Amino acid sequence: MTAKHLKVASSQYPIGQPKTLAEWEKKIALWVKNGAATGAELLVFPEYAAIEQAACFGPEIYEDLQATLAKVAELKESRVQFHLELAAKHNVHILVGSGPTKKIDGRFVNAAQLVTPKGSVGEQEKLVMTPFEHGWGVTAGGPVRVFSTSLGTIGVAICYDSEFPLITRAMAETGAEVLLVPSCTERVSGYHRVRTGSMARALENTIAAVQSPTVGDAPWSPAVDFNAGAAGIYVPSEHDVSDTGILAQGTLNAAEWVTANIDLARLARVRETGEMHNYGDWLKQPGGGTTAKVDVEIVKLI
Repeated sequence: MTAKHLKVASSQYPIGQPKTLAEWEKKIALWVKNGAATGAELLVFPEYAAIEQAACFGPEIYEDLQATLAKVAELKESRVQFHLELAAKHNVHILVGSGPTKKIDGRFVNAAQLVTPKGSVGEQEKLVMTPFEHGWGVTAGGPVRVFSTSLGTIGVAICYDSEFPLITRAMAETGAEVLLVPSCTERVSGYHRVRTGSMARALENTIAAVQSPTVGDAPWSPAVDFNAGAAGIYVPSEHDVSDTGILAQGTLNAAEWVTANIDLARLARVRETGEMHNYGDWLKQPGGGTTAKVDVEIVKLI
């Protein structure tokens, strides 16, 4: 059964330069411990946070983009397992910081995993590539998924995906109540694009959107060298929900957790009885009934 309220913590995660995997694990463990200490049931890490692991293998790996992608992809199974252990220890759901995954045909895709304290794993691959990713050789993945969890039904739109409304619309029509938006943007302008997309998707679909960015400079890495952003937890601008559409907003470029309580039951009522009916009026817009249907896979996580 869906929780009536959901407390979420979104990380403004600083990309560092750990010398060993043990040092990286210690950092992640502390972040999860501190996130769980806020009382949050769901912790969100950003896009490409996994790239930080490349620093553990010296300049022959971290200064070479293709070597970085290959090494971080190689570590995926152990990285996810480590987050599963932390999720169980702290009794929280975690969106693992995304990273490259190598497909059978040799392509790299950008994927984030949602792990539960009971040991389930769901994965969403990024669907629309940025110009930077095209240059790196990271390709589009799929399919679109939503994750049915004990906290509610959750969708994941990785960074640029949040700027395309039909993706999230399909998730919402399949039951998504919360949209997680892990992001990695070099400039403040990029952060604001993803922020604007997140707020728009929350408004259109009467759901909550949770943005989590990388922050700080990591000049050692050709992939995540500069990072700017702030975490935010967004809902439709609605009386008795949030006049601004912002439940919580972080300090730009600070390393911190940003938390908020999301009233999922209230959002469900707003769809029917709110000041505006954006979700229900979708088909009334010109072309609203003629757009191609996006297939969505429902994944049940325990």
